[in-house]
Amino acid sequence: MPKASVKRLIACSKGQLIDLVLDIEKYPLFVPFCIDAHVYEKNEQGDLILIIADLTIGKGPLKDTYKSDIQYNKKSNSIKVTNIGGPLKYLENTWNFNDYEGGTEIFFDIDFEIENKFLNIIMTKSFQFCLDKIADAFQKRASKLFNDV
Repeated sequence: MPKASVKRLIACSKGQLIDLVLDIEKYPLFVPFCIDAHVYEKNEQGDLILIIADLTIGKGPLKDTYKSDIQYNKKSNSIKVTNIGGPLKYLENTWNFNDYEGGTEIFFDIDFEIENKFLNIIMTKSFQFCLDKIADAFQKRASKLFNDV
């Protein structure tokens, strides 16, 4: 079961960074190995924004699509993602956003298991590296879109 987390200080406002993370359909433009993204539903219920979306992840002939339930909680400034379909046995990840001098501190935490045991072993070995690359991509995208806080 690959588990990893990353913490970063990103030079943009909390609102800008949350909007960037919730702009799921733009992920193929900058997230490594993200081939396609599709939002099926987006609803607001009180302090929650609820999204159902697909991400297609892969490289070359190896690719898979998984569906997620995404919940952004405006009060806690957090985004929780849970797998609801696809090749994953389960997926849970959480984004937390905190104001910090010079920008926003993010904490991204992910825990998942792939149905295929062999792929699960491979991912366990390399997942922290992949997560760091994803965090780098969000940081570069934020820098490109929001030059100042």
